[in-house]
Amino acid sequence: MDGKKTDIKSLPFAAVEEYIAGLGEKKFRAKQLYEWMHVHKAASYGEMTNLPKSLRRQLDEETDYTCLRQVDCQISRQDGTRKYLFALADGNMVESVLMRYHHGNSVCISSQVGCRMGCRFCASTLDGLERNLAPSEMLDQIYRIERDIGERVSNVVVMGTGEPLDNYDNLLTFIRMLTDEHGCHISQRNVTVSTCGIVPRIRQLAEEKLQITLALSLHASNQKKRLELMPIARAYDISQVLDACAFYFQETGRRVTFEYSLVEGVNDAPEQALELAHLLAGMHGHVNLIPVNPIKERSYAASRPASVHRFQNILEKNGINVTIRRELGADIDGACGQLRRRYKER
Repeated sequence: MDGKKTDIKSLPFAAVEEYIAGLGEKKFRAKQLYEWMHVHKAASYGEMTNLPKSLRRQLDEETDYTCLRQVDCQISRQDGTRKYLFALADGNMVESVLMRYHHGNSVCISSQVGCRMGCRFCASTLDGLERNLAPSEMLDQIYRIERDIGERVSNVVVMGTGEPLDNYDNLLTFIRMLTDEHGCHISQRNVTVSTCGIVPRIRQLAEEKLQITLALSLHASNQKKRLELMPIARAYDISQVLDACAFYFQETGRRVTFEYSLVEGVNDAPEQALELAHLLAGMHGHVNLIPVNPIKERSYAASRPASVHRFQNILEKNGINVTIRRELGADIDGACGQLRRRYKER
């Protein structure tokens, strides 16, 4: 051992088998351990009653067992949406959201502590990037929520704090473990990854041939406006980003979701809707319109309902598939990063 403890919950099934074999244990112990971690979502080795005490003691000494601690949970009185604040082992905190739909429970998780992308209407980027989350820390957001509500989560959205493609290797391990038959076994089609548009990573992700949904944070109908809202546009022109999205569809057959946060007086005019329709003509995907969550540190306000519906109608008349995101948890700290930020300010 090199002195550094093994992050056991970040190891895929084959790596756990290898680890357990290295301890001189029988192979079936690996399956038992993996199921305790990823099927039963055990909070500690103490719960793993069919493992020998000697093995549990050894694992306790040689590994880090990730189990997030719930610091806060805001519950919406309107629709039952739950916003969680979890503490990590090093004292950092991350947010996750449980959304209840008729088709099942959906959880939105964070992929980083903070974010360095600097999108203008996002609270999670105000203090910059602290660090990446390990696969275990991404998985355990889902596991703690499942244990809290006593129900299974069927859909996972990586759209909380952080830019998932800026934590690429850990993200990929997380997706593979989440959808693996030995663990949660959530269908890849029920996993969505959101990105602000890191072009080389979108292309790399396409070549992984996963069946997940890619959601692009577009938020503008031209390069000039996108530059105002999203610093990433300095690195990758809007045309390069859309080319990468077309490549994603070509490689995976999965339609891309274009996220468009509507900000009053900034990107919600009828001419911008028309420009967006022309920009996305021929793209295999659909537009998700999001009335932006107001953040006290920014002066942006959500578009009025009439503006949102007008924007939707223009897109539809021009042959673009479009939905308006149902507003969930409007009465709690809805925007990414708000809850964590309030705790940091105490």
